[in-house]
Amino acid sequence: MRLKFTILPLCAALALAACHKPEPAPKADDKARSVSVVRLEARPIAGSVSGSGDLIPREEAAVASEVTGFRVLRVMADVGDYVRAGQTLVQLDPALLQGQIAQAEAQAAQAEDQARRVQGLDNQGVLAQEQIAQRRFQAQAARAQLQDLRTRLRKTAVVAPVSGVVLERTVRPGDLAGGATQPWFRLARDGQIELSADLSEDALANIRPGQSATVTLPSGAQVQGRVRIVSPQIDPQSKLGEVRVTLPVRGDIRAGGFAQAVFEDVSTSVLAAPESAIRYDANGASVMVVGADNRVRRVPVQTGQRGSGLVQITRGPPAGARIVQNAAAFLLDGDRVQPVEGGPVQAEAKARPAAASAKR
Repeated sequence: MRLKFTILPLCAALALAACHKPEPAPKADDKARSVSVVRLEARPIAGSVSGSGDLIPREEAAVASEVTGFRVLRVMADVGDYVRAGQTLVQLDPALLQGQIAQAEAQAAQAEDQARRVQGLDNQGVLAQEQIAQRRFQAQAARAQLQDLRTRLRKTAVVAPVSGVVLERTVRPGDLAGGATQPWFRLARDGQIELSADLSEDALANIRPGQSATVTLPSGAQVQGRVRIVSPQIDPQSKLGEVRVTLPVRGDIRAGGFAQAVFEDVSTSVLAAPESAIRYDANGASVMVVGADNRVRRVPVQTGQRGSGLVQITRGPPAGARIVQNAAAFLLDGDRVQPVEGGPVQAEAKARPAAASAKR
């Protein structure tokens, strides 16, 4: 009888325990992970732009004879020489002019003497006023002719109009002045050679006068240049614009060569995301966009220029979209997250060195 009373409480306890089923474990999808997100917006990207072109004289001077009909007696400069302003480059034979000057001097002296003889005879009736005026005119004309011959004699010495390097010479001893169809010399003023680089229209908008540039010469040597002129127009055919870069005066910088320039400190504002937000896989580049329901979805993107830890987004989510800042976070389409905005985008960008140049 005592055994029955002991079993009854045990059975009641087991029955009560069977009525309370354990609660199911929460699903993994219901656990929202905290992730840092940033807004896709316009940000300045500091990088570089490259362009190439020809090495040309900054200013070119042409030299030729101003008098004709005289033989070249001596050529006193050659290609590659550095000449000074006023230095004689070609000496013409002055023999014919010297004879003409001697004759003109005698005629001028005679005319001057005739003019002196009629001084004070105006309206005296000794000579007609017309004769007096004629003698004075002859003296004046003789002086003018003599002055013209002496000027031509000075011009038989063909001089450099500016200081610079001789780029081209076409004159030879024995040539006849005035017979050439092209200048005798071409000079690069002050020996200054600069780069004429061609850039695309959008790249040209980021270049300004005074901006520094690293120029690679045909020999592979690099020199530092500075932007002097940014073209105010774009070629309608090529859609390229010219940038003139001033270079140091050096013997290995030669006109006619080809060089490439990289323009530093180019900053432009574009729709950009942190580099860490871009995910790369077999399907290409993408970002994880956080929707209004705090669920993520993968969106393919096309990227552009890079710099300062940022990547330009040329095609992808619209401006203002929230994207996961760390693409390494293991997230799948449809995952629910707890977004935390205000990540240190700029701090991250500054902490990284400038990325690859934005070559156009």
